[in-house]
Amino acid sequence: MMEGIKIIKKPRLRSPYLIVAWPGMGEVAFKAASYLVEKLPAEEFAELSPDDFFYLSSSTVKEGLLNLPQLPTGKFYHYRNKAGKRDLIVFLSEAQPDLAKAQNYCEKIISLAKGFKVKTIISIAAMPQPVDHTHAPNVWFTATSKELSGEIAKLGINLLSEGSISGMNGLFLGIAKSHGFQGFCLLGEIPLYTIQIENPKAVHAVLETLCTIIGIKLDFSSLISQTQAMEEEINKLLDYLKLSPQVAGPIEQEEIEKIKKVLGQLTKLPISVKEKIEQLFREAQQDLNKANELKSELDKWNVYKEYEDRFLDLFQKKKENNN
Repeated sequence: MMEGIKIIKKPRLRSPYLIVAWPGMGEVAFKAASYLVEKLPAEEFAELSPDDFFYLSSSTVKEGLLNLPQLPTGKFYHYRNKAGKRDLIVFLSEAQPDLAKAQNYCEKIISLAKGFKVKTIISIAAMPQPVDHTHAPNVWFTATSKELSGEIAKLGINLLSEGSISGMNGLFLGIAKSHGFQGFCLLGEIPLYTIQIENPKAVHAVLETLCTIIGIKLDFSSLISQTQAMEEEINKLLDYLKLSPQVAGPIEQEEIEKIKKVLGQLTKLPISVKEKIEQLFREAQQDLNKANELKSELDKWNVYKEYEDRFLDLFQKKKENNN
């Protein structure tokens, strides 16, 4: 066990890429990495202890009882890429740490990367732009060296020549570079008025680009379905507000804030969370021991009341089967 990292089972990997992701604007990075882990599929093999990097700032109250919430998890997954020469490690965190502790936090992850002889690190981020949600998002990149930048540019990907990438999705790559790693960040365009909700279209665009660069294949059918559903909901909202971009032209800042507020109310749960809840329901139907994990997820997002009947039905069906 590395200090602060619990290794469940150490895999043997070939010069792996390390992909890192945290929640951020449009949930582009977190959703992309989560989708990658699920569809490859990748196997969990280590966990970064949150104790030194996160702290509790509140208690939760459910049904009149007060409890402390769990600290955010950061997990490592691996994938042996039989179709290519290099395997993958994915680090996926539920939250970004206090940036005052970012240096030490990053060095924990970097220590694991060195142990597995990682040569290239990949991060993902969102790139808010004055475009509407029907726009096919462009993917941009920035790299840690001119040599790597030239290699990626040959694939026809847009180079981000100036700017900044905020939060851990940008900061980690800079810290990794100072430790001698090479790497690049892929940025998917999202509309300015949708930065606080998931953007499956940008996730799809980023993952397609990533697959081209590192030589893997993914099934994107569920992302395509999510994109269509999300666009329909946004279209309904824009029609209601009479702010259709195609009709009204560029959306003003005041209108952007109004849309963001309403979208936040209409999309209480990110799509990835809804998918996880549905998966836990399916698992609990087969194994009732999963009900505790399901209840914790429902409580975490404060939606138990919305799912209460379905949750209690799990136990009723178990009772009926035993009879």
